[in-house]
Amino acid sequence: MKEQLQDLLIKSLRDLIDQGQLSELPSKIRLDHTKDKTHGDYATNIALVLAKQTKSDPKKLAQSIVDQLEVSELVKKTEIAGPGFINFFLSDESSSAVINDIIDSGDSYGMSTIGSGKSVLLEFVSANPTGPLHVGHGRGAAYGATISNLLRAVGFKVDNEYYVNDAGRQMDILTVSIFFRYLTLSGEKLRFPDNGYQGNYIKDIAESVFKKYGDRWRKSSSEVYKDVCKDSQQGGDKESHIDELIVRSRQLLGEGYEAIFRIGIDSILDGIKSDLAEFGVNFEKWFLEQSLIDNGLAKISVDKLQESGHIYAKDGALWFNTTEYGDEKDRVVVRDNGIHTYFASDIAYHLEKFERGYDKLINIWGADHHGYIARVKASIAALNHDPNKLEILLVQFANLYRGGKKVQMSTRSGSFVTLEELRNEVGNDAARFFYILRKSEQHMDFDLDLAKSKTNENPVFYIQYAHARICSVFKQAVEKGIKFESQEADLSLLTEDSEKALLKELSRYKSVIESSALQYEPHQLAYYLRELATHFHSYYNICPFLIDDKKLSQARLSLISVTKQVFVNGLNILGVSAPESM
Repeated sequence: MKEQLQDLLIKSLRDLIDQGQLSELPSKIRLDHTKDKTHGDYATNIALVLAKQTKSDPKKLAQSIVDQLEVSELVKKTEIAGPGFINFFLSDESSSAVINDIIDSGDSYGMSTIGSGKSVLLEFVSANPTGPLHVGHGRGAAYGATISNLLRAVGFKVDNEYYVNDAGRQMDILTVSIFFRYLTLSGEKLRFPDNGYQGNYIKDIAESVFKKYGDRWRKSSSEVYKDVCKDSQQGGDKESHIDELIVRSRQLLGEGYEAIFRIGIDSILDGIKSDLAEFGVNFEKWFLEQSLIDNGLAKISVDKLQESGHIYAKDGALWFNTTEYGDEKDRVVVRDNGIHTYFASDIAYHLEKFERGYDKLINIWGADHHGYIARVKASIAALNHDPNKLEILLVQFANLYRGGKKVQMSTRSGSFVTLEELRNEVGNDAARFFYILRKSEQHMDFDLDLAKSKTNENPVFYIQYAHARICSVFKQAVEKGIKFESQEADLSLLTEDSEKALLKELSRYKSVIESSALQYEPHQLAYYLRELATHFHSYYNICPFLIDDKKLSQARLSLISVTKQVFVNGLNILGVSAPESM
């Protein structure tokens, strides 16, 4: 319907161009569903936009546009409102026409070609592989996967990518943490470092190391602590303590250090991949940070910046003058010990991304990475790429509530709720749906009790129940020997107010998909499906479907059949199932 109205507007504008009232067609015609139905079904601000360009009165221009509109059976009337908005009121025939559109399109109903020919590299989750995914990562996963589905639905070619931070200090801390648990299993009594990773998963990995190597890597506590400073709870500094333990562990273990690290990283990554796959989140590529070091791209990127005058030396380190590009301060890319920083790897990674030739790059980061945006975009500009091709979407953390009380979590101590635990408690469907119910940049409170409830207050249950109800109607029809034949349905019989409301809601689906995709707001689709469910439940409670009036029965069955299709299509984009029974 939206497309047909846009065609009518384009024809009208072309006529005005031929008459000399306009010089050219606008690049885009905005046509939105109205929130207040007294203002029609659709509204456009095109007269206000063109009035600024033509320096004419927007109301008069709006009237000229309306006067040139071709008569269409789809439009009951038009009105000019406010400073120059054009409101469209659709006919009953236009509303029922959506049924045939949905029947013809089936699973592809709602899809478009807006992004056709354009490619997107979407990077999301990218959690450090130092432990299992927690509920915060789960929100980023659900959001990223749904954005990917939405962009694909409107024609973009999308590749999903996970950036694996398998290099640097956090990997060394992981290795030392496993080593200490391994030593405990070997019979050594050591004090676990304050800054180590303390989750039970570390003990599980250590058991794998011990099972494979036995006492091969066993070292005495005196050997381990030789020349190592005190930890924080001993009156020392935990950062210096863990750093010196890293150096000492490397000295003691030799090749064993890499062996322990490899078992640890492989175990954690395998768990992450399995967890995400079971959550319905898949990636075309897992990009390893270590590859940037191994292939020299991190060094090459820094060298390029240095050659172009963006790098300077200070206090033995190399600094990138990101302040020239709007960053709050300059950033170190090579430390005084010659080791490249994480930022240097980020620069190299984004350079590599741009060189792959995508039309658009999208990064989904945790909100705590907000400060990284300016420096990353600075590096892109300094390396002669367009920073506007990179969009960075931020996702806030998710707070869990159980029994009305907030669930306390700490990542380093290991006292956090994993994504797997969440999925096991509330199910994939509820987790996927609840995660995208709020704008990504807003904090969200995840009510575990609500997510598990089988009540109308639970939005995902409410929507799935609507789908199941429709399935039940058709099951009853089969049992009663009623054959559904949509092609023979007389849609003009759908005259009840609840039917008209449901038809109007169905006609909004395409524009909701488009808006959700282009604005990166999957919550729009979630809200739409909940509203559609409300209209259906109301209709279900008012009008019977399996009635003696066969023509009316067929018309109503057609209406709920396409409603079922829209539920399936929308839930599929959200990564949520559409059960046939509840």
